[in-house]
Formats: sequence, C-alpha cells, structure tokens
Amino acid sequence: MPRIVWFGIGCVVFILCKSIYDFIKNKPNNEEARLKESSFSMELFYALIILYSTIIIGFGVIYFALSFHTTILIEDGAVEEVSSMGKLIHSMYFSGVTLLTIGYGDIVPIGIGRTIALIEALIGYLLPTAFVFRLLSSHAQQKE
Repeated sequence: MPRIVWFGIGCVVFILCKSIYDFIKNKPNNEEARLKESSFSMELFYALIILYSTIIIGFGVIYFALSFHTTILIEDGAVEEVSSMGKLIHSMYFSGVTLLTIGYGDIVPIGIGRTIALIEALIGYLLPTAFVFRLLSSHAQQKE
C-alpha cells in the first residue's frame, strides 16, 4: 500500500484519538466555566454529537481508503464492484452502524476490517460511559 495512504490513515487515527482525549480530559479553566458545566448542558451534549460525528467520519474514511487496496466490506454476502461514491457511502454507513453498535449485518467486514470494526464498536460502547463520568465529575466539582 502506498505511503500516502498510511500517512492519511495515521492522520485520521491521530484526529480520532485527540478528539476522544479532549472530550474526556477537558477541564474548565476558571470558576465560571466550572459552574457552566456543573449540570447537563447543551454544550456538553453538542460536544458529544460532534465527537460521534467525527468518529463516524474518521472510521468511514479509513474503511474507504482501505477499500481501494483490498476488500474489507462485503454487502449481502457477496463481493460486488461498486463505484467510488458507492464505496464511500457503504463505508460511512457501516461506520455509523458499527459505532452505534447497531450491527444490522447487511454489510460485513472481512480481514483487517474486522479488527478496525471491533475497535470502533468498543469506542462506541465506551463513549456513553465517558459522557456520564464527565457529567458526574462536573457535579462533584460543583459540590466542593
């Protein structure tokens, strides 16, 4: 596989990791910011939506990039040639279904795609926990 593809995948992985890290570790800098985060806020909710969207798009780009070099997604149990736009749509759809742990089974990963899908599903499973933890720690900071 060309180096540029690996570089692109590395950049996407870095952005995904940085987004998740910033969401989990983001601490308010002053007392006013702490009071804003002390209860459920729309800002925190929007941050979660943006994080989910970033992860879906990021993993979708990884599936899409890898699909040009090897078959990693099979639709309806058969390998079919699809256009680049079709590959992109399938990649984004599969990424969303995997992250949200829905798993319809209409598109199935093979090879390295299984490992990538497993990592994505694990992230999708743990993000709500991180959201609740962040909300609870904000409440604990307010009580102090």
